[in-house]
Amino acid sequence: MVRARQSRIKNYFAENRLFSVRSILAGVIAGVLLLAVAGRLFYLQVLRYEYYSTLSQGNRIRTEPIPPSRGLILDRHGVVLADNLPAYQIELVREQVGDGPALDATLAQLATIGLLRREEIPNTKRNILLHKVYESVPIKLQLNAEEMALFAVHRYQFSGVDIRTRLARHYPLGAFAVHAIGYVSAINEQDMKQIDVDEYAGTSLIGKLGVEAAYEQQLHGKRGSREILVNAAGRPVEKQGEYAPKLTLHPPVAGDDLILGLDARVQKVAEEALAGKRGSVVALDPLTGDIIALVSTPAFDPNNFVRGLTVAEYSALQNDIDKPLLNRALRGAYPPGSTVKPLYALAAEKYNIITPLQQQFCGGFFTLPGSANKYRDDKKHGFLDMRHAIAESCDVYFYKVAEKLGIDRMHDFMRAFGYGELTGIDIPGEKPGLYASPEWKRRVYKHKADQVWFPGETISMGIGQGPITVTPLQQAHFAAEIAERGLIIAMPRLVSSIRTAGSTTLTPRNPTLAKPKDIATAEQWGVIYDGMVGATSMPGGTAFAAGAGAKYKIAGKTGTAQVYTIKQTENTRAKILEERKRDHAWFIAFAPADDPKIAVSVLVENGGFGAAAAAPIARKVLDAYLLGNEPSAETRVPPGQ
Repeated sequence: MVRARQSRIKNYFAENRLFSVRSILAGVIAGVLLLAVAGRLFYLQVLRYEYYSTLSQGNRIRTEPIPPSRGLILDRHGVVLADNLPAYQIELVREQVGDGPALDATLAQLATIGLLRREEIPNTKRNILLHKVYESVPIKLQLNAEEMALFAVHRYQFSGVDIRTRLARHYPLGAFAVHAIGYVSAINEQDMKQIDVDEYAGTSLIGKLGVEAAYEQQLHGKRGSREILVNAAGRPVEKQGEYAPKLTLHPPVAGDDLILGLDARVQKVAEEALAGKRGSVVALDPLTGDIIALVSTPAFDPNNFVRGLTVAEYSALQNDIDKPLLNRALRGAYPPGSTVKPLYALAAEKYNIITPLQQQFCGGFFTLPGSANKYRDDKKHGFLDMRHAIAESCDVYFYKVAEKLGIDRMHDFMRAFGYGELTGIDIPGEKPGLYASPEWKRRVYKHKADQVWFPGETISMGIGQGPITVTPLQQAHFAAEIAERGLIIAMPRLVSSIRTAGSTTLTPRNPTLAKPKDIATAEQWGVIYDGMVGATSMPGGTAFAAGAGAKYKIAGKTGTAQVYTIKQTENTRAKILEERKRDHAWFIAFAPADDPKIAVSVLVENGGFGAAAAAPIARKVLDAYLLGNEPSAETRVPPGQ
């Protein structure tokens, strides 16, 4: 029996109803989604138009700092000592490069192509991380043509790294007056802790020494800013189309120009006179304290610090036996030798130890009572009074003065003139020198035996030896004090006036005056004056040869500071063959003696006798200042330029 096949009849009505329900549901969902999209578009493009328009502009507009032009440094006649020149440098924006591995890879790649040294990478990275992510940080200064071409070839490999044109510091006269002017170099981690980072955005150099460091705030100026249009890679592009944004500009304010009291002509004469020697010359105006010349030799070219020294280059400078980085004028501490004798003579007058006309006998040596130790002189002077003792620089005379004065009165008198103290010059780094005393020994030495003050130390200090040191700057200051007879004492300074950027008007700086030293009478000062004039004008005076033929009257004092101690059994005139063991040569002076316009000190390390090595240099400086002509038109810079 065959069962009939059952078949299911389609329900078209049910299927149509299901399809309709689904279509309506899909349409509703699509409508809701379309409404949501339309609503969102309306919200973004209508209600929030201004906000997102500004935000979109921010994606293609970058605010870039504009560093100010650093102020110029000029001498008193307008000779430019420090200016600015355009230079190219590689800068990096961390926001576009990325942190971590991306930054490391970029720096490594720059080193690979020869634009960074491998040893520089850690410091460069540390410097980059100290800046904000959006700041453009200099990583290679003062590119030469070859380096610029090298980067141009590889530029496509670097996003966020580009070449920028900046003004770089330039010293047109090289090493000229470098220890006075100072130099600038790259901002480091220590500098970042002390400056307003925002104000220095875009600035890669900062003052490190001398006037450049002391007057950094005035020289730096105020930074500006500008908006620039950039592409997706962060590189600047030109504005295009009618919808190009309006870019704002806030120009920077240049730093002030500084006019020094320094006379470039006199400075040049002093530097040439000291060429090939280790030493210093400091000349200043006794009335104002203006530094006329400040020389320390050997020197170095500050332009090398601007471009950046390699580790090897800096190490060579630092380890040089002649110490070119040392500012001998401010930081070189030396025994003053016989240059102290005029003030000891003044102390003898003040305390009535020896009268000016009272004669003392010099037999070539001096001994303390009960001692066989001989304190020698360079010759037998015979009988002489105070004026001749100063002029001929008789050691025996001043051994006797020191013995009678005693160390306590010597200390108090010399400290009143500033021995062992800073002069207060307006640049950093000055050393105070030393004028020892029994109290000083008790404070410095731990062992009782070392704290004893011996009479021989007093005797030695009577001729500027023993525990007494001065700097060449202090010596020039002391000469100025004697020149003004203690009445008008101005602190030494390098900057005499300031000129605002864009102005032709100079704003003079008033001298800083110290308290007058009313310590002796006019007659007592007159004796010192006569003795120092005699040193340069009287036959037998230690600087007679240096003063010969002068068209003005010079008051001076030579000094020879012992470096190598000679034993009692040795001949004091024995020639020391090793050059660095020879005596230091000093000369201090002021002129014209009857109306002082300049005070000067000269030190020649291991130069031997002050009369032979230092005094002739001082004469050249005095002649250049008092008799020289104004700088030629070719070397002058008109005010305002």
